[in-house]
Amino acid sequence: MSRMKTYDGPASDHFNGLHFFDPDGAPPKSLREVLRWQFSGGRQRAKWPDWAPSPHADTPQERVDGGKVRLSFIGHASWLIETGGLNILVDPVWSMRVSPVAWAGPKRHNDPGIAFEKLPKIDVVLVSHGHYDHLDIATLSRLSKNFAPRVVTPLGNDVTMRRADSTIKAHAFDWHDRVELGGGIAVHLVPTRHWTARSPFDRNKALWASFVLETPAGKIYIVCDSGYGDGRHFRRVAERHGALRLAILPIGAYEPRWFMRDQHMNPEDAVKALADCGAEQALGHHHGTFQLTDEAIDAPAKALVEALDAAKIPQARFVAMKPGQVVEI
Repeated sequence: MSRMKTYDGPASDHFNGLHFFDPDGAPPKSLREVLRWQFSGGRQRAKWPDWAPSPHADTPQERVDGGKVRLSFIGHASWLIETGGLNILVDPVWSMRVSPVAWAGPKRHNDPGIAFEKLPKIDVVLVSHGHYDHLDIATLSRLSKNFAPRVVTPLGNDVTMRRADSTIKAHAFDWHDRVELGGGIAVHLVPTRHWTARSPFDRNKALWASFVLETPAGKIYIVCDSGYGDGRHFRRVAERHGALRLAILPIGAYEPRWFMRDQHMNPEDAVKALADCGAEQALGHHHGTFQLTDEAIDAPAKALVEALDAAKIPQARFVAMKPGQVVEI
């Protein structure tokens, strides 16, 4: 099954009939480069504490109406966004590991910022791509059983979900599609500098994306995973979507740079991305929960402060979040 195409559709400027690609991006590293990183004699992998609990925990509201948006950080790249009477989860992961197997792979270092049992009714789930730290079948199945939400995802990931659990209500869309979610809320899927796979045999057979969410309080740019490149992806979002009230930007999983640069931003890159997209404010995520790369658990937050100071940007404009923290706009 892993050798099957997960998407079968017409060729486009980012799909060659078999694989998706980013015309302005970079392909994923080769197996040889993966092995060089993992087994290099000079590798310096920071040791994370076994458990690093967040001082925060959230009990969300049942609904948020009016012109407000309530954002609760669950951890890594997972968020609950409540606005316009809708409850939206982004890349939800409540599993203990992000891996194809339950007994190995990157393990949580803190609890989700919202206990699963305290979730309100979930209406919509946005899933950015197929990597295990973003597309978690166990969590999606649990959500399907409890709430039967609509799942919006880039092309091909719907096949992955339904193949694992036919009850998941997955609907797939292409870059630049606009999807009405209800209550005046809509989401756009936008290109992002990344890639996807669930095994060594299905690299880029599904699509990846970031999101621009239209809300009563303004547009929210949600980048779940991305490299920086020359910044054109972020500038194009500003050009195409106009004023952004908030950007959610990844700041972790970036060392060593020779390996991660093309696919993951470091905090310095994320500060550049904020300038390029022009958002009024930014929240940093994709750090401090799963150790995917070599930097220390607290390195992203510290480096973000340094990068903001170097760019002469107030620290209050771009905050590194901790699980359970809540922001309202």
